[in-house]
Amino acid sequence: MTATLLAVALSLISAVAYATAAVAQERLAARTAAQGHGGGLRLLANSAWWAAVGLNAGGALLHVAALRYGTLTLVQPLGALTLVAAVPLGAHRAGRRVARREWQGTVLTLAGLAALLLTASGPAPDDALSLTEALLVAGATSTLLALLARPGGRPGLRHATASGLASGIASALTQTLTVSAGGPHLPLWQAGIVALLVAAFAAGGLLLAQTAYRGGLGAPLAVLTLANPVAAAVVGLSLLGEHLRGGAPGLGLTLGGALVAAWGVVLLSRASARQPGASTVVRGSASVPPPQEAPPREPVPDPLPVETLPLALRTAPVPPPGLPHPADGPAHAHGGRGPRAA
Repeated sequence: MTATLLAVALSLISAVAYATAAVAQERLAARTAAQGHGGGLRLLANSAWWAAVGLNAGGALLHVAALRYGTLTLVQPLGALTLVAAVPLGAHRAGRRVARREWQGTVLTLAGLAALLLTASGPAPDDALSLTEALLVAGATSTLLALLARPGGRPGLRHATASGLASGIASALTQTLTVSAGGPHLPLWQAGIVALLVAAFAAGGLLLAQTAYRGGLGAPLAVLTLANPVAAAVVGLSLLGEHLRGGAPGLGLTLGGALVAAWGVVLLSRASARQPGASTVVRGSASVPPPQEAPPREPVPDPLPVETLPLALRTAPVPPPGLPHPADGPAHAHGGRGPRAA
């Protein structure tokens, strides 16, 4: 198996792990937001949160291995497969079928990625960032993340963009570590500093994604998926000497594939937005609305005792024919006479 095929295979498995984690995070974020306590300390005591962390960790390890055998311009765009896998997983967890638009978005995304693979594939990477370059990239990215994570309107999309940038830069720094492990690119103490930067950006990207998913999975995951390869490609093409194959035709194919894949991601993000009537209860193959509770009845007041009524109102009504007269009972109100003799 060539280095390119191995990198693609590892990226596929990594995308499935990331997609499963994203679905779990979205459900957890929606549940904690509905309960009014989405603090980070409460998440530490939640087993579902740790399961999502484990899936993300597994996906990250597979992604690191893919970066050892493939360039940033090859591996990072394959991250769009995370959204492709998350849509059917999310539909299955929600008890619904995958919509036609979701299938269309999946086909377009896969077609665009196939075009990118033709131009971005190449030999295993052999270049790495210097410590100075790594620190400059980390500083510029941290400034941009601080601007995106500021309080304000539409925090979901901004946090998703910040998460994608943090993850893309973490991948670029990770590739520097994987390449340095096989050659004298960085001394051990410098590699340790880069490893700390990788951990910081990876953890920041995870927390930013958790915040972004509070508004739903579709649009934030799409923005995150697009921002990640853009950030990594900028580093790869400008600092690591990576290039696209095929010259001008290859560049045109790359741009066309990127546009097709981006449109597919947009379709997926729109289709995977929260469906109206999501509170319906799935029974069999049909979605049945939950039973509506009957409005509470107004309490009927108890009749007032006769002794509390005015004297004029104590007169017993005349019964209809065939019914016994109240005088046949005890203590008639008019005369105070007792019951009739038999």
